[in-house]
Amino acid sequence: MFTSTGSSGLYKAPLSKGLLIVPSTLSLLLALLFQHYQKFFAYNLQAVKEEFQIWRLVCGRTVCLDLKDTFCSSLLIYNFRIFERRYGSRKFSSFLLGSWMLSVLFDLLLVEAVEYSFDISINSLPSGFLGPIFALFIPFYCSIPRVQVTQILGQFSITNKTLVYILGLQLLTSGSYIWIVALSGLISGMCYSSHVLKVYRVLCVPSGMARIFAWTVEPIFSSAEPSNEIRVGMGATVDIQRQQRMELLDRQILMSQFAQIRRQRQQQGGMINWNRLFPPLRRRHDANYQDNRQTEHEGLPPAEVSEEQVARLMEMGFSRIDALEALRASNNDLNVATNFLLQH
Repeated sequence: MFTSTGSSGLYKAPLSKGLLIVPSTLSLLLALLFQHYQKFFAYNLQAVKEEFQIWRLVCGRTVCLDLKDTFCSSLLIYNFRIFERRYGSRKFSSFLLGSWMLSVLFDLLLVEAVEYSFDISINSLPSGFLGPIFALFIPFYCSIPRVQVTQILGQFSITNKTLVYILGLQLLTSGSYIWIVALSGLISGMCYSSHVLKVYRVLCVPSGMARIFAWTVEPIFSSAEPSNEIRVGMGATVDIQRQQRMELLDRQILMSQFAQIRRQRQQQGGMINWNRLFPPLRRRHDANYQDNRQTEHEGLPPAEVSEEQVARLMEMGFSRIDALEALRASNNDLNVATNFLLQH
């Protein structure tokens, strides 16, 4: 429901899985069994400034004490796992670390600015891993293509990103001063993603530490590849079920062939010829397709590619050549092209 691109589950996203399990479990334990320990995880700025309890910047910005914030942030982390699949665990963890450290600074600056401007005393802010979550909305807005799903009243468009933004607004309105955390997270996300400031070159996870975590922690939180079984809606006819299964099979064949050839090309060097490797998706409406598929493929003209969809893929960071060939290989299907470009 909240997945914009990519397959479901946490395959190739061990860090996202760890962020879902560990903080959520601690939040539940603190709320149900160990309420007397909640004071150690409060994001108390007064204690930080007056008593120099710097450790509160770590504990208070890791675990949510409000279960509603835990639920919303967990759903957002699950959706944003697509960035770990695209960039890899090291770059994804570097973004989270950098935005987390920057948002600490912006939290303190924004609190001081509000207190100076409006003469308001702010002693504490909402606890939890909220700064990096709001920071992830920056690459989500800039990198994930907007695909219309439906319309309400013929005027209001519902896209694949609408529910994520609604969930972010729900999290934004869950507390009185959470807007400060959200604003600092958005600013830190823009600063970290900026090619002018180049903060990502300084605030990053060292390669040695990344290898240590890959050997020790990643096997614990790794997930198996999702099964090939397709979910079919209730009431679907046999023909619709067969159509859906065949379409899923087409996509899986495209992805597996692409992954195999890309590994070979990475070893040898060179570009991937998508049209040579991936024939267009099979047509289902012709009852005699299985008997005549050779002549049909030979007679098909090259698929025309929409420049708008090419632009959307290029906004995600892919080259124009890969975008063109991916769209031709998937019969101009933006979702299919985006899926195997992101996952492999």
